[in-house]
Amino acid sequence: MKALALFSGGLDSMLAIKLITNQGIEVHALHFDIGFSRDENMLKTLERRAAEAGASFERVNITNKYLRDVLFSPKYGYGKAFNPCIDCHGYMFKTAICLLEEHKASFVISGEVLGQRPMSQRNEAMNQVKKLSGNGEIILRPLCAKLLPPSLPELRGFVDREKLEAINGRSRARQTELATLFGFSEWASPGGGCPYTDQGFSARIQDWMAHEGKGQDMDEVDLQSLRYGRHLRLGSGAKLIIGRDESENNALLELFNSGLNKQYMKAQIDNFTGAFVLVSKSANESERELSARFALTYGKSENGKCYEVKIGDELINTSAFASKDEAKKYLVG
Repeated sequence: MKALALFSGGLDSMLAIKLITNQGIEVHALHFDIGFSRDENMLKTLERRAAEAGASFERVNITNKYLRDVLFSPKYGYGKAFNPCIDCHGYMFKTAICLLEEHKASFVISGEVLGQRPMSQRNEAMNQVKKLSGNGEIILRPLCAKLLPPSLPELRGFVDREKLEAINGRSRARQTELATLFGFSEWASPGGGCPYTDQGFSARIQDWMAHEGKGQDMDEVDLQSLRYGRHLRLGSGAKLIIGRDESENNALLELFNSGLNKQYMKAQIDNFTGAFVLVSKSANESERELSARFALTYGKSENGKCYEVKIGDELINTSAFASKDEAKKYLVG
């Protein structure tokens, strides 16, 4: 007997797996990447946590399909930001169910807890997720199973319902008790949250939609570009992205080489230490001048000194602003 698990890498998903592997059932953990799972060190941590709970691990990149099918047209709407939580969970379950035959598995589990999250983990929301999944009867939530109607895996005797849990609400006391009982060495602190629930990130998505295309036109590279740097929307609508540190500079350079070069130009300054800066190819003369000045402002420029900044094929001679406060009126998110 084998099950597939929706695996975030948090304690709840580890516990859900352990409750099932303790019943002699093989579990394969699926970490669905909806745009934020690129860091190799993070993936190694997730694989280690899955292994500690007794499961094998796989990252499944569904970003482009998620952007096309879920993010911009959710049936059940958004939370407080740009987070279609109910549709998101339903889509992940639907995708996992479609992978059952490939993995020779019989049902799907998750670490959801009834009443833990106000939007997606209410009884009504869980029923909506079941409908979206296409086959909700084979979904099992081990941490709160005793509070829900028996699932097909329980009714068919694949899983002993008495060995499952009845956790409800936001308290973490029972989860911590179980983690200690199972001897878990490490787990993620709760409350990290999905980036789509972040108001600043939500503002960047909405700004992108307003100026650069319909939501369904967004691809993985576009989405990734919203994660890094300061984003400034200039006077006539051009975008300026300024890296905040070395890691962001490197990430933006990688994205530029992976497809952002179709939409953006680099701001280049010889013999100058500064941020990695991208400017929309649509920028007009005044926006390029403004971009050049901001590139100098966020680098190690001398007050009042004139520099030559190359943006695309154009050379601009200008100086930095006296203060970074000048950027505030253009900032997005």
